[in-house]
Amino acid sequence: MNDHPKSVKVGISNKEGQLGFVFTKGGLREGAGRKSIGVTRKVSLTLSEEIWAKIEADRVINDSSRSEIIRHALESFYSE
Repeated sequence: MNDHPKSVKVGISNKEGQLGFVFTKGGLREGAGRKSIGVTRKVSLTLSEEIWAKIEADRVINDSSRSEIIRHALESFYSE
C-alpha cells in the first residue's frame, strides 16, 4: 500500500478566471468537463414560501435541481 498522499496542484485553465485541480498524472485539458449551456450569473431571488414549495416539489418529482426548474420556467416564459 502506498503511504504517500496523492499530489495535487492548482493550475490555471486557458479560460479566463477559472482554476482547475491538476493531479501529478495528466493535467487540464481544453474541452474537458461539462459543456456550457450559457452564462452563469449569481442572483438572489425572493419568492413566497408557496412558490418555493412548488419549486421544491417539482424538483423532487423531476429529479432536477432548483436551477433547472427555474431555468426551464424562464425559458418557457421568454420563448413565446
